Amino acid sequence: MASPDTAHGTRDALSVLHRVFGYESFRGEQQRIIDHLVEGGDALVLMPTGGGKSLCYQIPALVREGTGVVISPLIALMQDQVDALRVLGVRAGFLNSTQDPEQRREVETALLAGELDLLYLAPERLRLESTARLLDRAAISLFAIDEAHCVSQWGHDFRPDYLALSELHERWPDVPRIALTATATKATHAEISTRLNLEQARHFVASFDRPNIQYRIVAKREPRKQLLELLRGEHAGESGIVYCLSRASVEKTAQFLVDNGIEALPYHAGLDAATRAANQARFLREDGLVVVATIAFGMGIDKPDVRFVAHLDLPKSVEGYYQETGRAGRDGLPSTAWLAYGLQDVVQQRKMIDTSEGDSAHKRRLATHLDAMLALCETVQCRRVQLLAYFGQSGEPCGNCDTCLSPPQSWDGTIPAQKLLSAVYRLLNERRQKFGAGQVIDILLGKETEKIRQHRHDQLSVFGIGTELSDGEWRGVVRQLLAQGLLAVEGDYGTLVLTEASGDVLGRRREVMLRREPERPAKAAKPAKRAAVEMPAEAAPVFEQLRAWRAATAKEQGVPAYVIFHDATLRQIATTAPTTLAELGTVSGVGESKLAKYGQQILDALAG
Repeated sequence: MASPDTAHGTRDALSVLHRVFGYESFRGEQQRIIDHLVEGGDALVLMPTGGGKSLCYQIPALVREGTGVVISPLIALMQDQVDALRVLGVRAGFLNSTQDPEQRREVETALLAGELDLLYLAPERLRLESTARLLDRAAISLFAIDEAHCVSQWGHDFRPDYLALSELHERWPDVPRIALTATATKATHAEISTRLNLEQARHFVASFDRPNIQYRIVAKREPRKQLLELLRGEHAGESGIVYCLSRASVEKTAQFLVDNGIEALPYHAGLDAATRAANQARFLREDGLVVVATIAFGMGIDKPDVRFVAHLDLPKSVEGYYQETGRAGRDGLPSTAWLAYGLQDVVQQRKMIDTSEGDSAHKRRLATHLDAMLALCETVQCRRVQLLAYFGQSGEPCGNCDTCLSPPQSWDGTIPAQKLLSAVYRLLNERRQKFGAGQVIDILLGKETEKIRQHRHDQLSVFGIGTELSDGEWRGVVRQLLAQGLLAVEGDYGTLVLTEASGDVLGRRREVMLRREPERPAKAAKPAKRAAVEMPAEAAPVFEQLRAWRAATAKEQGVPAYVIFHDATLRQIATTAPTTLAELGTVSGVGESKLAKYGQQILDALAG
């Protein structure tokens, strides 16, 4: 239960931040957003994952009279969100389809009695007239619309129920609203604003930079083996998420990791609901687990100690990529965003767009998203600068991503491009034939294969004119020509065809600059900007001791370990070694409720 002064708003926001959440000061725009909402203003907030978005509505809900209503699509995570708040002494509840009638009645009774500080609702439940009538009878302090990008119809997480949230202001005109998202381009930002009727709200746009995340994109060779090397070499025993495009790939990759001694669980829409829920719960509650998933997994995952996010397939958009990689390092500690990317990814994604449902405008939007993702993969500039530029923000080279650590070179690939495009042209015009990249490259390399002899491709004038490059280098040329729109794929077999722009290269009216991969891949490096001080060596055993205590306590209470304390808090405790409750209370992340519940246990663990 929240203490009376918290529930009824007699303390200011900073007092609540310190006493309830255990933090000394606000970060970035938090103070301005919170003050604006406390005063009754509407807000639209764009803030990266890990930037502290939830405090922007939780604290105003505790300061203002009434109950804060949080609309969230994350039904599977509501229980954990509510558990985390209750540990802090906040009176929280939720209403969604997982509850039986008796559980719902209990929450509704508490709401009407003024005994809830925060109520979480799924958007589809808010659309029920019975829910609306319930809220009519309650004192509502604010509406928070979490994951607001779900309202974007052309976004990667569109939820139709979000479109109805524009009606909040019409039915409850005096209740302030705050919409929050961790990712939005200018176009998505404008769409959120229009669809949620927030044009007159104050808009707060924080920096999208996540300096603790190291972005790395590697040429795909044997992706599962490359992934295993990453996990064993840099993230042994640590939690992480691996994203794959297909369900089959998820299953095979999870099994591959298990076979190689890494505890991994699959997650995709083809699994039954109980298995998905169990795997997600284990990932949230246990240390050191890896989840291999399709993009069905992850939105709203609050686990702070995800040390890596890996992609074995190319994401469809920079927004999707940023949202997914943002699940790493929410605690501000060094983390890795790793992507294996190759020619087949480009072919596959282009083919998926061509065969997708929707009109030509929709396909153009998908192609634009993909082009931006390809530009990020192929850049010779700092990855972070390119990523920030996509969201309309500027940045300096970070010195921490792979292109900063091992700068790739640009090289004049005009002549190789002309040779490759010429080979495709000759197949199309002299033979009326279409082939994939493998056959075109074999022709350029002059390979005497059965397929070459069968189709008499050794008689083409371009046969053997490309021996200056290796097979792998030619695949890189094809990939980059596809990325630049100088080549296209079509049909079920991914055959190569020319584009309108191909003629400019063949006619020597356009130069083609290509990226040459560094001979040695970038090694992991400590981020240039550390968000947390490294523990001294003597504190490491104490930290592990505290983690063991936390794991046992979390298991006993049936909550995720991070609900008890974040790693960052345990690190500070291990480093400062407090000997009294007063000293422990000065550690960041130790609020009054947690100090009362766990303080003596921690001091006992330290003394032992």
